[in-house]
Amino acid sequence: APTSVLSLADLSCFCFRGAFSEVVLAEEKRTQKLVAIKCIPKKALEGKENSIENEIAVLHKLKHANIVSLEDIFESKTHLYLIMQLVSGGELFDRIVEKGFYTEKDASKLIQQILDAVKYLHDMGIVHRDLKPENLLYDSMEEDSKIMISDFGLSKIEGSGSVMSTACGTPGYVAPEVLAQKPYSKAVDCWSIGVIAYILLCGYPPFYDENDAKLFEQILKADYEFDSPYWDDISDSAKDFIVHLMEKDPRIRYTCDQALQHPWIAGDTALDKNIHESVSAQIKKNFAKSKWRQAFNATAVVRHMRRLQLGTSQEGPSQATLPSPLRAHLLPEATETEHTTGQWDKPPSHHTS
Repeated sequence: APTSVLSLADLSCFCFRGAFSEVVLAEEKRTQKLVAIKCIPKKALEGKENSIENEIAVLHKLKHANIVSLEDIFESKTHLYLIMQLVSGGELFDRIVEKGFYTEKDASKLIQQILDAVKYLHDMGIVHRDLKPENLLYDSMEEDSKIMISDFGLSKIEGSGSVMSTACGTPGYVAPEVLAQKPYSKAVDCWSIGVIAYILLCGYPPFYDENDAKLFEQILKADYEFDSPYWDDISDSAKDFIVHLMEKDPRIRYTCDQALQHPWIAGDTALDKNIHESVSAQIKKNFAKSKWRQAFNATAVVRHMRRLQLGTSQEGPSQATLPSPLRAHLLPEATETEHTTGQWDKPPSHHTS
């Protein structure tokens, strides 16, 4: 994974490429605050300018403790740059595996935070549409760090009819009505939260098959089980909670409000029994990470970045064609350059929205 350095006036940036996008770890020179910058090639946006402008305007308005925020936006002749809040605590599954002690109560607290954030989105008329564990990141390395929802690439503002029909999302987490290509609404997110809750309590997905057609058939029928021995020590309340979210009929599926009032979330029915050994073993078996997604220490990367020689050039970001509501919030005009360095033994990676 080739690395490069970008100098943007009052930002120092360390750039690397993931499998599908380019993300820059950046430090504001004056405050030394770290941010993540998602770099979007303008070629990929051709013909979609209006929808992109609307999406960005909405993302800019989102302010919730458990949602990665869009802090700024600017552009060059070739790219649009989204300045995102940096979350450096790593992925959800990694933290669970690293724990020595993990209980239903821990899972309940995680799901409560996710429900709070998704309820906020739904109240704003936004459907995430791609909720999955990979998009759930810890804010910091602290033991009591909050969980953050990231990656709004598929999020969509509900139209006046409050239904959508574009097939999207990740197959293992997507609701039956999406696969059936039926009109759907914010209920799809509640299904996904049910799938995530299921995995948090056993370490494996409720639906799995090497054959996509068979996988889709399982999901369409909501054909899942609480298998023994993995679910033997899990409370009936937890299972009831999941059943109400992983309900095939979106009309009677729990909403975020209803889920937040369930005893497993709002009461004290979540058990204190340590389920770490079985859950972490299944997570390691079922959710192996590819090399480019290896976690990295953001502070160490910035220290490395500071040692590199930063150059400048004349061409830089321009505010001229940015969405008008955002121009007042942009960074000052800056310069940019790219300086290629050597390879990392383990490519650093960072997920952002």
